[in-house]
Amino acid sequence: MLSLLAQEPIVVDLATQSPPSRDISIEVVLSMFAVAGIFLLVAAVGCALVAGGMILYKRHKDASAPQGSEPTHIRLGI
Repeated sequence: MLSLLAQEPIVVDLATQSPPSRDISIEVVLSMFAVAGIFLLVAAVGCALVAGGMILYKRHKDASAPQGSEPTHIRLGI
């Protein structure tokens, strides 16, 4: 207990101020829109790949089916 009383006091200097922080600039806003644009571009490319794969699968399925068989889906004629 005596060792706790013998410690040096904690002194905080309140006279000095920290440097002011920067305000948000137009560069930050533009970079946020650029990142959002990249995400949208990746999503559009992914959707195009999935849609193309589905169309190719349906065409392959139609081509490999026997001619006399009953159709299982409506042919779009794309």
